[in-house]
Amino acid sequence: MKTLIKKAREQKGLKTRELAQLLGIDQALISKFESGRRKPTKEQVIKMASLLEIDYETLMVAWLKEKIVHEIGQDEFALKALQLAEEEIRHLTKRTSSTLPTNLADILSQIDLLKAKLDSLPQSKGYRISQSLELQYTFESNRIEGNSLTLHETDLVINKGLTIAGKSMREHLEAINHQEAIGCIKELMIKKTSLIESDLLAIHNLILRGIQPEDAGRYRKVPIEIKGSSSIPPQPYLIAKEMDNYFIWYKANKDKVHPLILAAEMHERLFNIHPFIDGNGRTSRLIMNLILLQHGYVIANIKGDFETKIRYYETLQIAQTLNNKEDFILFIAQVEKESLERYLASSSQ
Repeated sequence: MKTLIKKAREQKGLKTRELAQLLGIDQALISKFESGRRKPTKEQVIKMASLLEIDYETLMVAWLKEKIVHEIGQDEFALKALQLAEEEIRHLTKRTSSTLPTNLADILSQIDLLKAKLDSLPQSKGYRISQSLELQYTFESNRIEGNSLTLHETDLVINKGLTIAGKSMREHLEAINHQEAIGCIKELMIKKTSLIESDLLAIHNLILRGIQPEDAGRYRKVPIEIKGSSSIPPQPYLIAKEMDNYFIWYKANKDKVHPLILAAEMHERLFNIHPFIDGNGRTSRLIMNLILLQHGYVIANIKGDFETKIRYYETLQIAQTLNNKEDFILFIAQVEKESLERYLASSSQ
């Protein structure tokens, strides 16, 4: 691995100091990586693969090999342990491949390479781009739910405080409330704390504030049906238990699965429970994006055009009725990949 890094750095014409600046680490660490005296972290490997244009799989395999040799290479039982580990890894790989689309791993690798490029961008560019993408997110998320404000009108309502003729007060409030809910998840992101029930209720409270104040931030007390779905959400008396299980699952898996999969799962599970009388879709998407932001990704902006909306609800329907989440997770992965690509393209302008 040390040879791969040094050769790639020299081919890019970068000095160790310059590479260190791009990675945001001390220059001495680069020298130690290239001499083999220090092993980079997985995050550093991902960033170097992107910055130095090294094949991601090649560098990861080299990194894992050295990690294994370093940890157990001198142990007399190392080979026997590796043989047993190989059997278990093959079993785990087979089990994983049976529950996830075959191309999901490839998309996740692409997403993480894009994130590495994102991490290397100057922070000065981020604010302007984020403001624009957040406005688009509010527009698209509300459009999914039937809000008829255009992107320009959404901008005028949020940033200029104007009233749009012919549009309902509810549509105006939906735009304002959603933008404030984005501010809420950004504050939670900065705090770097695990998601808890009061956070979720606070987000939902913002979504329905001034629209249905009696239901804002409160679980529903009546049965409901999901429009266009054959699945039946749990009865009101079961919601508290379902939400307890929701957060138990989150705590058990938040450090075990890829952040994209975690975010998609939390979206799908909350939408399936449908704990609120209204605002379930917006809240589910906000929770998903809170998790993505907490892990350094960008907002996954699901568009509200007819074709995308149909695909979105189809994958949710499959997840709920057939208990098969493959299509939905893949759908969210593709949305996040496209969102990262748009962000990086905007940063280069």
